[in-house]
Order: sequence, then structure tokens, then C-alpha cells
Amino acid sequence: MSTIELFFTGIRKGDLQGLESLLKDDPKFLMSKDERGSTPLILASYYNHKSIVGFLIEKGVPIDEKDASGNTALMGVCFKGFTEIAIQLINLGADVNHVNAMGATCLIYAATFNRLDIAKILLEHGADLTTKDARGNTALDYAKMQDSKPLIQLFEKYK
Repeated sequence: MSTIELFFTGIRKGDLQGLESLLKDDPKFLMSKDERGSTPLILASYYNHKSIVGFLIEKGVPIDEKDASGNTALMGVCFKGFTEIAIQLINLGADVNHVNAMGATCLIYAATFNRLDIAKILLEHGADLTTKDARGNTALDYAKMQDSKPLIQLFEKYK
């Protein structure tokens, strides 16, 4: 396994010590992407490794760097439902209205996967309810498709 593969495997497994060691030898890994186009921060966020997320942010990785599909770390946690990391990223300035290659936003992901707490946080930080994805649907449309009354009520309150 190559050193870069070890680096990304370490992120997936949550091996902070191993990452620190690898970065001492080659700090450029911080700005690298894996075979799927994911950045270290996107992967650490996606796997809910809060300590690695914090470490990477301290090292200065870009918060809104995108993967091959145009998703950011914040979009990944909105999909997965990792509220603490969502708050951490938003407080550090992550773009709550970033649009990926399919036109989806963090709020659309929160609605699609019924993440009420994350949807509240996004709206409190200026998430746009009017953005439509490539299919022409808004976050409210997805909440209705899911028949999620709490999300529908929340979105109607912010209209």
C-alpha cells in the first residue's frame, strides 16, 4: 500500500496518531484527494471522526473543498446526520448554501434524509429554502416526499 493510501485508510479508521506521523513526513497529503476525489476533511467528516476533523482544521485545510461530485464536508455530515461536526464546520465558516453537481444543497440533503436538527441549524445560519436541485425540487419538496411533518413545519416557518 502506498503512503497516500495509508493516509486515507488512516482517516477512514480514525487513526489520528498515524495521520500525524505520516504528515510529518509529507505535509502535502493535507491537500490531496483519494481515488474518489474526497479530501481528508470530507472523509474525516463522513466517518464522524471529530478529533481528526479538528486536527485537519487546525492544519489549515480548506473547509469548502469539494469532492469529485462537488460535495463539501458539510454536505456529507448533513447526509449522514453528524450534528456536532455540522456545527463545528458552520461555526468555522462552511458555506451552508453550496450547490453540488446535481444542484443539491446541505438543506436538501438534510430534508432528503430527515435530519431535523441539522435542518434547524442550517436555517439558523442562512440556508436558502428556495434552491432547486437538478430535478427541480427544493428542500420543502423533499420533506413533503418523506411526509416529514416536523421538517415541513420547520420549512414553512422559515419561508
